[in-house]
Amino acid sequence: MKSRKKLPPIHPGAILKEDLEDAGISLNRLARDIRVPMNRISAIVNGKRSISADTAFRLALFFGTSPQYWMNLQANYELARTEFEAGDEIRAEVKPLQPA
Repeated sequence: MKSRKKLPPIHPGAILKEDLEDAGISLNRLARDIRVPMNRISAIVNGKRSISADTAFRLALFFGTSPQYWMNLQANYELARTEFEAGDEIRAEVKPLQPA
């Protein structure tokens, strides 16, 4: 059986960047409109910063989505990244609970 190489997970900032490009909105405009520092948006879009609850709430209001959408993107990314980077090692270390 041929081994498939896993691809690293996609940071939620990449999704935000695509949404902004599709809407023709600059990082500066987003930062200004949701009242956060420009470097916060830049760091998120560049995969250097997580989306916090505060930012998720602001993005939800701006885009007409829910804060849960943005928080779920972040949580799913973090879980997928952990699986990608350390899943095999963690599986080797943790002994599952055996039924009594």
